[in-house]
Amino acid sequence: MKASDLLVKCLEAEGIEYIFGVPGEENADFMISLEQSESIRFILTRHEQGAAFMAEVYGRLTGNPAGALGTLGPGSTNLITGVANGNMDRAPMLVLTGQGSTDRLHKESHQVMDVVGMFEPVTKWATTIVNTETIPEIVRKAVRLCRTEKPGAVHIELPEDIAALEAKGEPIEPRRFRRSVPDDKITDRAFAMLKAASRPVIIAGNGCIRKRASKQLRTFCEQTGIGVISTFMAKGCVDMDEEYCLYTVGLGTKDLVNQAIDDADLVITLGFDMVEYPPQSWNQNRDKNIIHADFLAAEIDQHYHPQVELIGDLAHTLWMLNERVRQSGELDFDLSGQRRIRSAMAADFAEFSEDRTTGSIRPQKAIWDVRQALGPKDILLSDVGAHKMWIARHYHCHEPNTCLIPNGFCSMGFALPGAIAANMVFPQRRVLAIAGDAGFLMNAQEMETANRLGSDITVLVWEDKAYGLISWKQDTHFGQHTDLAFGNPDWLQLAAAFGWSGHFVDNSADLAGTLDTALTEEGPSLVVIPIDYRENGLLTQRLGEITCQI
Repeated sequence: MKASDLLVKCLEAEGIEYIFGVPGEENADFMISLEQSESIRFILTRHEQGAAFMAEVYGRLTGNPAGALGTLGPGSTNLITGVANGNMDRAPMLVLTGQGSTDRLHKESHQVMDVVGMFEPVTKWATTIVNTETIPEIVRKAVRLCRTEKPGAVHIELPEDIAALEAKGEPIEPRRFRRSVPDDKITDRAFAMLKAASRPVIIAGNGCIRKRASKQLRTFCEQTGIGVISTFMAKGCVDMDEEYCLYTVGLGTKDLVNQAIDDADLVITLGFDMVEYPPQSWNQNRDKNIIHADFLAAEIDQHYHPQVELIGDLAHTLWMLNERVRQSGELDFDLSGQRRIRSAMAADFAEFSEDRTTGSIRPQKAIWDVRQALGPKDILLSDVGAHKMWIARHYHCHEPNTCLIPNGFCSMGFALPGAIAANMVFPQRRVLAIAGDAGFLMNAQEMETANRLGSDITVLVWEDKAYGLISWKQDTHFGQHTDLAFGNPDWLQLAAAFGWSGHFVDNSADLAGTLDTALTEEGPSLVVIPIDYRENGLLTQRLGEITCQI
C-alpha cells in the first residue's frame, strides 16, 4: 500500500469519523486513499477556515477529534485562524495538510513555506512525515496529544512524494489511560480551607463542561449550596434553574455577579482557563484566598496565586471533595448574599421579556425569545461581536455544551460552520447560531455547504450594518467611534440564492413565532433582525454604577 493508505488506516483505527476541508494537488494521493475508507466521511467545505471551525465544534461536542484538511501554501494559511480558535477553546482537532515534494523544500519553490513552523504556535504539536515507517507512531501520538487534557489541535503534514511511497506497517492500537489525581494530603488541605470559609464561591471554567466533571460539580453544589459563577465557555455546567447557579461572568465591565466574588472569603476555581477571564478583573487587590482545581497547574499571574492547587482529573477531584463533605456533615456558610444576587440577575434578564418595539429589536428581547424557543438539550452557537456579550450575559443553560461561545482566540466567522457540525453530531436537536452581520458574511460561503448537506440549522443574524462591538468599545473609551459602517445584501435574496428559507423580522412581537417556524423548517433557515444597539451604551452605563452591596 501507499503511505497515504497507511495514514488513512491509522486514522480509521483511532475512530476518526469526519474530515472537513478543501483538498489540493498535494493532497491527491491522500484523497484517493480516503475515498476508499468505509468509516471516515470527507466533508467538502467552501473555505478551509470553515473546515477548521467545523472540526472544532465536532471536537467540543464529542471530546474526540475530527480532521481539518488543507493543501500547502494558501490552503494552510486559510486553516490557521480556525485552528488557533479551536486550540484556545480546548477542542481536540487533527490538522492535516499537504506539502510539496521533499526534493524542493530546501529552496524557493512554488507555494512552499514552512507550514509546520507556522502551525507550531497555534497547536499542541506540529510535525511532518518524512519516513513512511513513522506514520503509525505519529498518528497515535497526535490523537493522544489532542485528546489529553487540556485538549487542543495537533498538525500533521504529508509531502506529496512521501504520500505516494510504498509503505508497510499497521496502526498502533489505541489504549486509553487514567489521568492522575491529587493525593489525599493536599485534598485535606483544600477541604480545611473550605470548612473555615464563611462565604465561598465557585468560578467554573471550560474544564467543567466535561460530562463527568459537571455531574460531580452538581453533586458538590447540592451538598454545600455554594454558588457557581460560570465563564462564557462553562455555561450549563450547572442547571440555570438551580438556586446555586449565579449565571455568568466575564464582561469587561463589572457586573452584578462580581459582587459575589468581591464578598467571598474563598474562591474555588474549577477547570478555569485564564484566557477567558483574567484574574486582574476579579482579584485586583491580590487578596483572595484561592483553591485551584484543574487538570493542569495554575498559570503564573500576579493576581492568581492559589494557596492550594488540586492537580489531576477534575471529576475525580470533585468526587474526593464530595466524599469529605458527605463524611463531615453539614457545613456552615452564609450564602444569603449570593441568593440575592441571583434574584437580581434573574429579574434583570426578564425585564424586556414582553417588550414591544417596531423597526428594531432590543438584544434582551431577542435573547429571551431564543431561550424560550430552544429546549434544554438544544444547541446555541455564538459568533463574535456585540451579540456575543449579550448572549454571554443573558443566555443560560440547563446542560453542558449547549451554548458554544469562542472565548479564547475569539474569531469571527465561527457560528455558521460550527452550526453545520453541531447538526451532524446531534441531528435530533434544534441548532441555532447567532451572528452579527459582519461575522456572518465572513464565512457566508458555507451557506452552500449547509444546503448541500441538508443541514437542519437556523442562523439568526443581528443586523446593525457596522462592526458593533468595536464601536461599542470605542464609544466607551473615547466617547466616539471611527467609521465602522458597511452595507449588506438583500438577506431574503441571499437566502433564496443558496436554497435557504429566509425571514426578516423588525417587529419584536413577531420574533418568537418566526423562530419557531424557522426551527421547524426542513433544511437551513436564515432569520434577520435589525438590532437596537443603543442598548450597548445603556448597559455599560448601568454596569459602571455597580458597587458591592449584597
